[in-house]
Amino acid sequence: MRQLTLELAADGKRPMYEQLCAYFTEEIRTGRLLAGEKLPSKRELCAHLGVSRSTVETAYATLVSEGYVRARPQSGYYVSDFVPYDAPALPPGAAETVPEPTPAPAGPDCSTAGVDVSLFPYTAWARLYREAVVSTPTLLQRGDRQGDAPLRGTLCAFLREYRGVRCRPEQIVVGAGMEYLSGLLVQLFPPDTVFGLEDPGYAAMDATIRSMGRTVRYLPMDAHGLRPDALEASGATVAYTTPSHQFPMGLTMPADRRSRLLQWAAAGPDRWLIEDDYDSEFRYGARPVPAMQGMDALGRTVYVGTFSRSLAPSIRLAWLVLPDALLRRYQALSGHSYSTVSRYEQAVMARFLDSGTYARYLRRLSALYRRRRAQLVRILSEIGGIRIQGSDGGLHFLIRSERLSEAELLSRAAAEGVVLRGLSAYCREAVPGSGTVVMGYGGLRDEDIPALAERLRRAWEN
Repeated sequence: MRQLTLELAADGKRPMYEQLCAYFTEEIRTGRLLAGEKLPSKRELCAHLGVSRSTVETAYATLVSEGYVRARPQSGYYVSDFVPYDAPALPPGAAETVPEPTPAPAGPDCSTAGVDVSLFPYTAWARLYREAVVSTPTLLQRGDRQGDAPLRGTLCAFLREYRGVRCRPEQIVVGAGMEYLSGLLVQLFPPDTVFGLEDPGYAAMDATIRSMGRTVRYLPMDAHGLRPDALEASGATVAYTTPSHQFPMGLTMPADRRSRLLQWAAAGPDRWLIEDDYDSEFRYGARPVPAMQGMDALGRTVYVGTFSRSLAPSIRLAWLVLPDALLRRYQALSGHSYSTVSRYEQAVMARFLDSGTYARYLRRLSALYRRRRAQLVRILSEIGGIRIQGSDGGLHFLIRSERLSEAELLSRAAAEGVVLRGLSAYCREAVPGSGTVVMGYGGLRDEDIPALAERLRRAWEN
C-alpha cells in the first residue's frame, strides 16, 4: 500500500470522511497521484488510519461522484484521467491587489440620479405590505409572467388618468427596473434593426442596445427635440425618445413635433417609437403634457416608465406598454418565464395606487421639488454670465455660461467641492457648444442649497 502522510483529526470540527476526501482530492489535483494509479483498498485504509469502514466508504463514494476516482468492480478504486491545472503566474503583488471602490462625492449630491426619500410614506407602505402578506397567501406561488393582474389593471387606469395613455392591462409588462426591460425590449426587434437615439441622450439605453450587437444612429436635436428629418435620413426603424422632459436637455416636445414622429412611424411597415416618459411626474411651469402614446392611432409606440424616480431607486418596478404586434412577439419570446418583480411588491404597489396614496405622495413630492428648483434657479441666475435652461420639469436642468468653457465650469466647481457633469458626457456626435453643465437637484437637501449656491458663485464669478 502506498504510504499516506495523513493524520485525521477526531475533534468533531470536520467529519473524518471529509478530511480523507480532501486529502485525496489535493493529491490528485496537484499530480502527486497520477491517472490510473490504484488507491488503497478499504480494508487496508481502515487498518492504516484506524477509522471505521463507513468513513472510508463515504470518502470513496464522494470521490467517485465528483469524478476524481473510478470504481472497477472486483478490482478497486483508481484515479481518473485528471489533468492538473496550473494557474498562470501573476505579477508580484497582483494577487493581493484589490481595486478600491470609487468613493461617493463628499459634497452635495448634484447627480441626475438623486431622489429625495424624506417624504416616503413608510407607515402606509408597511401597512399595505402587512395587508398583502396576511390577506393573500397565494402570493407565495408563481405569478403571471407579465405581472399580476391587479397591478396591471390599476396601473392601466392610473396611466390613462394621469398620462393619457391608451392601453389595456393585457398590454402591460412589469419588470425589475428599466435596465432589464430595455434589454427585453431590444430583443423584440430583428437583429438587423437600426436604432435611432437622441444626441445628447440617455447613455444607459445606448449601452444596452450596443451590448446586444445592434446598430445605433445618433440623431441631432433642435429647440423642439428630436428632428424628424434627421430620423428619416438615418435609416433607423426604431427611434427612442424622451419627449416629456428630454434627457439631458430638459426640452418638452410640442404636439406638432410629436405628430411628425408618429407620421414617420406610420410611413414604414416596421417602424416603431419608444417613448420613455422620463420624469413626466414633475412639471412646474404648466400641467403635464399627455403622453405621445395617447396620440398614436396605429399602435406604433412603446410606452415605458418606472417608479424608481418618483418613489425610491430601490423600488425596481418598471413597465412597458406594448402595441399588440410587439406583445405577440414578447409572448413568443418569453415562453415559460415569470415576472422578475416580487409578487408582494406588486401587491403593495397595486394597493398603493388604488388607494390614492401614491397620488397624494406625488403631490407632496412635487411641491418639495418645485420649491427646491425655484430656490436654486433664483440664486444661480444671479451669478454673472449664467443662464438656466430646461428647468420647467423633472429633477435636473442645464447651467450655461457665456464666458467659461465646460472644462472651466467643472474644474472650478470641483475646487469648491461641488461635483457636476458636463453636457459633453451625454453627447456622442453632437457638439455641446457653449460651456454647459448638468445640475441634478433630486438628492439635495433644502438646507444645503444656500451653501451650494455660494460655492458656485465663488467658483464662477472670480
